[in-house]
Parts: sequence; structure tokens; C-alpha cells
Amino acid sequence: MGRLADEERAGAASASAADGEPRDEVDELVAAWRAQRPDLDVEPMQVLSRVSRLARHLDIARRGAFAGHGLEAWEFDVLSALRRAGPPFQLTPGALLRATLVTSGTMTNRIDRLAAAGLVRREPDPRDRRGVLVTLSERGEAAVDAALTDLLNREQSLLAGLDAGELGTLASLLRTLLAPFDATGR
Repeated sequence: MGRLADEERAGAASASAADGEPRDEVDELVAAWRAQRPDLDVEPMQVLSRVSRLARHLDIARRGAFAGHGLEAWEFDVLSALRRAGPPFQLTPGALLRATLVTSGTMTNRIDRLAAAGLVRREPDPRDRRGVLVTLSERGEAAVDAALTDLLNREQSLLAGLDAGELGTLASLLRTLLAPFDATGR
């Protein structure tokens, strides 16, 4: 009985693909919920289940890009914050905290580990005798640049099914969706 119901659901989902759009697992999931719970609006699943599935693929791509260059995701986050700062590629630990959204204890540990690996160095802050600047080393710059190039290639592959106009529309819609969360810090 379960197999027959699964086959009927799959047939119903395939039959509704008359518009020529490609079908995915979310279509099957939504069709099944509509059949089982017609009293609920399952339309949010059309977007958010796909976002969730895409996030998993992005996580796999990110981990692969970073690992290919001997980096963990957290290392890339710190190194890329320094790289984006521009020459001389240095920030205070406080600025790194704000850029990476971790606690001060976590950031201290991360800076220690990156310094031990030769990817960053600590230097006295000439504007604050008690302060320190974290500076990206040449080795760190090479690692983050190579990892970024690899990451962007993988991300482009994830988005290959969209043309430039669709990418712009998607980016705009996602910005509209995310802006209220960013504004409240949630």
C-alpha cells in the first residue's frame, strides 16, 4: 500500500510538470503535503525547502574549496576579513570579532592558531600602545586568494542553471527577504 501511494504521488507530481519546468524533490514533498494536509498552506516550502537544500550543497562546496587549500571554514572567514580590509591587510581583534561574529575568547584562540600556522602575525598598534593589529602574512594572502578563487568557481557551478537576469532577480529577492533579519541582528 505504501509503495502504491508513493507511485501515485510521483505520478501526480510528474503530471503537474506540464509547464515544462524541471521538477525536483521539493515538488514531490510539497505535492505529498498538499495531499495529506490540504488544510495547510505549504507554499513556503516551495522556497525555503529549496533554500535549505541549496545551503547544504553550498556548505559541501565551501568545505571542499577550503580543504583543497588546507583551510577550515573559520580560517577562511578570518583570513578573508583581513584580505577584504585592503593593504596592509590588518585589523584589530575587535574588528575581526565584528566581521566574524564570534566571542573574544574564540577569536583569541583563532588568531593564536593562525599565527602558529604562519597565516597571520600580531603587530603592535601604533595608535594604541596597548593594542594589537592582526596582519595577514604573504602565506595567508596566497591561501585565502587561492581558496576564494576555488570557492567562486564552485559557487558559479551551483548557479549555472540561471542566466544573468535570473541571477540578478534572485539576488534582489533574497536581499529583500534577508534585509529585515540583518537589520535586527537575528
